[in-house]
Amino acid sequence: MLFDRDGTLIHDVPYNGDPARVRLMPHARAAVDAVREWGVPVGVVTNQSGVARGLLTPGAVEAVRRRVEELLGPFDIWAVCPHGPADGCGCRKPAPGLIHAACAALGTAPHRAVVLGDIGADLAAARAAGAQGVLVPNEVTRPEEIADAARTAPDLLTAVRGLPTRAGGAP
Repeated sequence: MLFDRDGTLIHDVPYNGDPARVRLMPHARAAVDAVREWGVPVGVVTNQSGVARGLLTPGAVEAVRRRVEELLGPFDIWAVCPHGPADGCGCRKPAPGLIHAACAALGTAPHRAVVLGDIGADLAAARAAGAQGVLVPNEVTRPEEIADAARTAPDLLTAVRGLPTRAGGAP
């Protein structure tokens, strides 16, 4: 199971490189714990364009990653895109590269993966990779993104509980 970081696991603080500003989204701990209890690997797929924009250093992104893991426990993979929107990379969501990389590292096929995110780019990346996507809207999610989503959930725990599971494998 792959989680978006900002706005999904933690509150979105634009270009946050300060671990002290990391706050969990409601139900994030329970949702991640539930997935781990199923024996399903967990990963994070996140765009961090602040690196390309000179607003963040890779070290600051890493410090936030460590804080997230202090709060939620270790993730099996972190796939991070440090590129900006104009860089034309294949990893920046909505492109499928992060999901492909995370699935390869986890030893699973993208069609067996589920991506949980808060914006349309998260679901577009899932779709482009052949994965399932579930939108967990928040205050910045646009109405058209909600309308376009095949699956939505009001919060992260509800999203996770609504997925069929297979012990030891991806939902």
